[in-house]
Amino acid sequence: MKVLLDTNVVLDVLLIREPFAQMAMNLFDAAANKEIEGYLCATTFTTIDYLVAKQQNKHEARALICRLLELFSVAEVNEIVLKKASASAFSDFEDAVLYQAGCYIGVDCIVTRNVKDFKTADLPIYTPMELGQLLQKG
Repeated sequence: MKVLLDTNVVLDVLLIREPFAQMAMNLFDAAANKEIEGYLCATTFTTIDYLVAKQQNKHEARALICRLLELFSVAEVNEIVLKKASASAFSDFEDAVLYQAGCYIGVDCIVTRNVKDFKTADLPIYTPMELGQLLQKG
């Protein structure tokens, strides 16, 4: 199953945002164990780099990016993705880009804590808990 994680799910792990961190970490583990084929949008990497560099330093940010790249594949952002995102019914452009990047690479679902932001999506949208439950059922 190809799964695209929204930036907020990654931040839940990195910032240990309770009560969400454990469910998000379970998805990281599922990607590491090849239970899912995990993807992050290219924009997630730039956001993470910016936030970590600002909070800690550039060296820590780059080291973290390298670790994320070992664990996840990248859903690219290109001209096609940006044009589809700008023409979409999504109210938030960042969400539209993430969604269209996922569509472009053919993900099976997107995982986010902000399901309401994806109400116009045609793909299945799950919370980390919902996907975790699906994975447990096998």
